[in-house]
Amino acid sequence: MRSYRNYDQLSLTFDHTINVIIGENAQGKTNLMEAIYVLAFTKSHRTPRDKELIQWDAEYGKIKGSIFKRNRKFPLEIIVSNKGKKAKLNHIEQKRLSDYIGALNVVMFAPEDLNLVKGSPQVRRRFIDMEIGQIQPTYIYHLGQYQKILRQRNHLLKELQRKPSADRTMLGVLTDQLVEHAATIIERRFKFMQLLRSWATPIHEGISRNLEKLEIAYDASVKVSEDMNLETIRNTYKEKFSEIESKEIDRGTTLAGPHRDDLVFYVNGKDVQTYGSQGQQRTTALSLKLAEIELIHSEVGEYPILLLDDVLSELDDYRQSHLLHTIQGKVQTFVSTTSIDGIEHEALEKAEIFHVKEGTIEVRK
Repeated sequence: MRSYRNYDQLSLTFDHTINVIIGENAQGKTNLMEAIYVLAFTKSHRTPRDKELIQWDAEYGKIKGSIFKRNRKFPLEIIVSNKGKKAKLNHIEQKRLSDYIGALNVVMFAPEDLNLVKGSPQVRRRFIDMEIGQIQPTYIYHLGQYQKILRQRNHLLKELQRKPSADRTMLGVLTDQLVEHAATIIERRFKFMQLLRSWATPIHEGISRNLEKLEIAYDASVKVSEDMNLETIRNTYKEKFSEIESKEIDRGTTLAGPHRDDLVFYVNGKDVQTYGSQGQQRTTALSLKLAEIELIHSEVGEYPILLLDDVLSELDDYRQSHLLHTIQGKVQTFVSTTSIDGIEHEALEKAEIFHVKEGTIEVRK
């Protein structure tokens, strides 16, 4: 790693089981976790501005890593500069970032992920999109095209709002393009939901000692359902946009589509976001994260890397223990924390310990 955040230059070899990064706040431990995340997804989970990843006096920042996948070693490289990003897989620069994503599978669990249940719909949409993108990289392409067309369509709707009598031909063209990508996105989200349910429901029952049953529902802005095929979803969207066209022009924005959908979580039949206790909300978030790990393993054939960024201190002893016991021995894990005092679990006894201070790292056994 070079010229990344507060790290001038850093080279580390990690343990294949558990790695604990200890340091006070603002020393660089989350920057290290973020670098692994960026190596997987080509973007940060903390900021949309790539230039923030580069040291202020540097022209570019670089992250390199080697992963072992299907018994083979693969070098990965991300270079971030003011001119954009370059992603290399096995020394070959990828033309599209969507061709790179999925090479390294990562699941991150940070304090903000506890907002997965009680946060905004945008948080839950991002959760779905990032996870589908890991197991089906072409999904990222469709999502990118959808967002690009959505911006164009919203811009045109604002123009038509000012001039209602203007020609609407271009609106029809953009709507058709939007529908194509929307239908694919929705179909893949439904399939992902079915997989997520199959893993999250039994995991939640285990954490809650069989006292709670978790259900996950997809709250769509258009009346589509999981039993519909791609063609039916596409036709349903076309009908919806035809029906609301005048209203969209009046409002100057796109009123339906995957960008307005949400996930709803129910525990014992009650909406957890509205009626659940903080404990139920945290159990649901933990169940979803553990389900992600198993889901990726079932689809890809290998376990992802798990990043636990300052989250253990946010969980009570029982949930801490359940999390560490579940991942022990099968998931390469990175734990960042200000201290491991009070976290007693055999999984941490043999961990590799890294102490971070002012952008330098000391390794201690």
